Amino acid sequence: MAAVRLISKLALGKALQSSSRVVLPRSLQFRSFSYTASRLQEYAPEEKAQFPGAKTEYTEKLEFIRPDIYDGIPTYRVLNKNGEIIDAENDPNLDKDFVIKMYKAMTQLNTMDKILYESQRQGRISFYMTNFGEEGTHVGSAAALDAKDLIWGQYREAGVLMWRGFPLEQFMAQCYGNADDIGKGRQMPVHYGSRDLNFVTISSTLATQMPQAVGSAYAIKRRGQDNCVVCYFGDGAASEGDAHAALNFSATLDAPIIFFCRNNGYAISTPTYEQYRGDGIAARGPGYGMATIRVDGNDAFAVFNAMKAARRICINESRPILVEAMTYRIGHHSTSDDSSAYRSVDEVNYWDKQDHPISRLRKYMLLQGWWTTEEEKAWMKETRRNVMHKFQEAEKTLKPRPRELFFDVYDEPSVRLQRQLEEMEDFVERHQDVYPVDIYTK
Repeated sequence: MAAVRLISKLALGKALQSSSRVVLPRSLQFRSFSYTASRLQEYAPEEKAQFPGAKTEYTEKLEFIRPDIYDGIPTYRVLNKNGEIIDAENDPNLDKDFVIKMYKAMTQLNTMDKILYESQRQGRISFYMTNFGEEGTHVGSAAALDAKDLIWGQYREAGVLMWRGFPLEQFMAQCYGNADDIGKGRQMPVHYGSRDLNFVTISSTLATQMPQAVGSAYAIKRRGQDNCVVCYFGDGAASEGDAHAALNFSATLDAPIIFFCRNNGYAISTPTYEQYRGDGIAARGPGYGMATIRVDGNDAFAVFNAMKAARRICINESRPILVEAMTYRIGHHSTSDDSSAYRSVDEVNYWDKQDHPISRLRKYMLLQGWWTTEEEKAWMKETRRNVMHKFQEAEKTLKPRPRELFFDVYDEPSVRLQRQLEEMEDFVERHQDVYPVDIYTK
């Protein structure tokens, strides 16, 4: 049948070129099934490659594509390291209030990270992951989206939620697993989620969100909705099989999804040069038939412009987009990691002092006369006070009732679950000297 479609197109093209009425061969009108690849030569030019699985031309040169002589995909940027617009045509022309909002979200995230990281080191919470150095990828991308766009995060996208309005008390409640936590204390720290803000709860398992995100994007397409899905993932997740399945499915289904890769140089302790030999993650996009762009993830304006354009293509043309944001993970992978074992202090200091997304945006604001040193000091003091206040409140809040463990799996708890619940409560009641029942809500 593929051969029939090709012949039909060739016949149609030939007729259009001659401005004559389209008349297909009689056998195509009544016995189209009889045409096979062996008869294509009658209708197709000999010089034109007609293979159904690729877009190609014939060549007489025996050449291999050599990645070592490939120049690489360029990285799009708007601001240089001094906070100056390089090309006025790329200026997103964001107003003062909007840019200051972006800056405050990035710095508040940074402050929250410092406090919660230290709280884990003091044994107050069990686990934490900082976002140091990647604030520009979070806020720059989130600011370009619509609130109704569905987000599937990996685990280092707290800034996206913060931009959407997830309050500090909810960040703290989730990390402490207290009674105010939306997830009722069932998830480990930094596994945020919010139905109201269209942010799917984070799962620990790497890259599982990617094919799931494609499924939700395809559902949006089937419904004819005017929004899209954004799936965040890291360079390490791109090495998982789920990443291949997701990218390929999205391309073949023409799903309205933006894949946003935070290429921060490391997958826990594995540097990118040990993960892959190709030109980053963006180079894989064309192989899947996807529109692709690589951006400077430390340039919040470049990320904003790229995501704005990607969303427009994604919705108007109903097709997937791959965005690779080049950045650097300044902090440890998590509180379970010591990055000094696999990278130098000098390397980290360069990115922290010379090419940080927060300092780049601050330089832009200073150049515009939108920010002063006095405002910087006042804001940093204010945001630390706000974060510390919510931190202290969360620490004092009781934990959810232990019986919450038995709910929200089934619509109605089964007889077996009900019996287990009763056994648990009876056992704890008889051994209160062992279990700290006073720290849980009644």
